Amino acid sequence: MKTHPPANYQLTNNYSVSNNKPYLAIFDLDETLIAADSASLWSAYLVSKGIAPASLLLEEKAMMEAYAKGQMDMDAYMQTTLKPMVGMDEITIDMLVNEFIEQHIKPALYQDAVNRITWHKRRGDTVLVISATGEHLVKPIANLLGADDAIAINLEHIDGKFTGKTTGILSYQYGKVIRMKAWLEQQNTAFKGSYGYSDSINDLPLLDAVDRPFAVNPDPALALHAQMNEWTIMDWRHDNNILR
Repeated sequence: MKTHPPANYQLTNNYSVSNNKPYLAIFDLDETLIAADSASLWSAYLVSKGIAPASLLLEEKAMMEAYAKGQMDMDAYMQTTLKPMVGMDEITIDMLVNEFIEQHIKPALYQDAVNRITWHKRRGDTVLVISATGEHLVKPIANLLGADDAIAINLEHIDGKFTGKTTGILSYQYGKVIRMKAWLEQQNTAFKGSYGYSDSINDLPLLDAVDRPFAVNPDPALALHAQMNEWTIMDWRHDNNILR
């Protein structure tokens, strides 16, 4: 069941403001920090390794078309894309993910994204990556980028093996704000304010909740919303840039 936050909800509303407090910089991952979708690349990688059937790519492509319209059934997407991992142990998945990051994620990083994260870190800001992709991918990629923490879709493990199921609230659309609020309540830091970066209309709830929203290479719907609300639009270029 979706729980929508109040329209005027701000991520930092309940935290004191002081000049010596850091800002919180929140980044979406796919097509914001990298010029691709990591989950789609992962599916293709699993097919190339013979771990997943080629039919997965057609199923995943159809679901991603719904995502672009803000209409994806994330539960169904996760069930479909996690199926090849059922019964695999965490050590094996970690080894595959490490190879995957080297071969497919590092070449897809936006240099502008790396520079922006560096800018925030030099200011003393806390950098958080929040994504609607599985934690097995998001957390190591966030670590690669030097982020302080990451929020992703949690995966169920039993006896050290993946079940193909998710747990908790999915960090997708309004779920990102709900997960973010829970994360904030666990922090000992009172943030002065918040920045938010995303490319997708699916992240409109999150961008509406931060103090300083930035639309990065936005899809048409987000670009229109950003223009109407005078948000900053950032144009980050890459050889693999996705044409909208």
